[in-house]
Order: sequence, then structure tokens, then C-alpha cells
Amino acid sequence: MTPRPRRPHPPLVLTLLKLVWTSLLLGCCGLWAAEPGEAPAARPQPPQDDPRLPRVMLIGDSISVGYTDAVRAELEGLANVHRVEGNAGPSSSGVLKVDEWIAPGKGRWDVVHFNFGLHDLKLGTGGKTNQPYPTSDGHQVPLAEYEKNLRTIVGKLKTTGATLIWCATTPVPAGKLDPPRRPGDEVAYNAVALKVMQENGVGVNDLHAFALSQPPGLQQPANVHFTKEGSTLLARQVAARIRDALAQRKR
Repeated sequence: MTPRPRRPHPPLVLTLLKLVWTSLLLGCCGLWAAEPGEAPAARPQPPQDDPRLPRVMLIGDSISVGYTDAVRAELEGLANVHRVEGNAGPSSSGVLKVDEWIAPGKGRWDVVHFNFGLHDLKLGTGGKTNQPYPTSDGHQVPLAEYEKNLRTIVGKLKTTGATLIWCATTPVPAGKLDPPRRPGDEVAYNAVALKVMQENGVGVNDLHAFALSQPPGLQQPANVHFTKEGSTLLARQVAARIRDALAQRKR
């Protein structure tokens, strides 16, 4: 019996090319890898856009991803609820992407409910490498830059003529978080955001205070993300604020 010939091993160059190609694919999947406990991505567009209804845009990180579908259910028959694709990331990303989000070809917007913060206040990249940010204070986006970014974003959003609702950043719990964040930093970032919103006449949905007022256990352990029940409660609060804004636009 003739022995089966062995397959030659791929040349070293080919193997290296495959590794490089794989790395590029992984790197292009997004600027921010999913964090532990993050909700699956919500669809940017509602299942069906009813042209007779007002249009709402949600801008935010994975917390907003977690409550998007429940907000859509709460506002069914009242509004078309859209969201930016995936995770909006830090305010520095918002500055780069806001023109795309409100491009004329995307249609009119009646209400924009938006937030940045949890990514801005991160102290490390998370995961196995968990590299600290080389900024003046170790945050991904320092407070002064955060304020500047919010002013830019608000200025551009105001050109849409939509009613703007700023959503306060939700609580950062104690524990070993991945990526690391420091409890209380969100209070400082929310204070800066509140100042910007008040100066620009933007309404505020204090989701931070709302989350703290709820029974314990609605956030995942040592995690900024919420349980399904927690996201549902956030969605009701978000939908209520949007409903009020839509009602005021009719007056």
C-alpha cells in the first residue's frame, strides 16, 4: 500500500500574511470592542418607518443600545425611533460622526435624545492588554475636552430644528470594572454636561438620578451595564421624556 503523501506546510510568508489579514479584519470590526455585559446591537432603523409619524433619533453608547427596542415598543404608533449604528463611543467620536448622523439625506428629526460619557471617563482600554490612556488625567477624554466636544455636538444638532434631550450618564458602580472606571467620575462629567445643556437651552433627562432611585440589582454586578429588567425601566423613562417633547412640539 502506497503511503499518502504529506501535505507541505504553508510557507512562513503565507502564514504571516494570514495573521496580518486576520488582524486587519478584527481591527475593522469597530473602534471599540464590546465590553463584558454589553447588550446585542439594536437595529439603527425601526422595522417600518411610518411617514405619518414624527422621527426620533437615539444617540448613545451600549446603555442606549440596551433600551432602544423597549423605547420603540413604548412609542409604537407615536413615533419612528431610529438610533445611530452601533455604539456612539466617546464624545470625540461624536464630533467626527455627527455630520453623518444628521446629513440631509437621512431625513428630518423631531426629537434627538443623546448622551456621551461612559466611554469618555474610561481609565483603560480593557480586556487582556488594558492599556491606560496617555491623557493629562488618564481618562479617554479629559473633562475640558469633553466640554468642548459637547459644545460642538450640540451646536450641530441644533441645526436640525429638533427638540434636543440630553441624557445624563448612568451610574458607575463600585468593583473591578473592565475596562476600569472610577465611581463618582460620572458625577463630574454630568456636571460639565449640565452646564453646557443649560447654556444652550437643551432639556435634560436625568437618567443618573432615575437609576439611583430604583431598587438595587438593576445593574449587572461590577458592571456599568444593566440587566434586561433594568434596561426596560430606563426605556420607560426615556420614552416618557420623548413623549413629552413630542407633545410640546404639537402645541
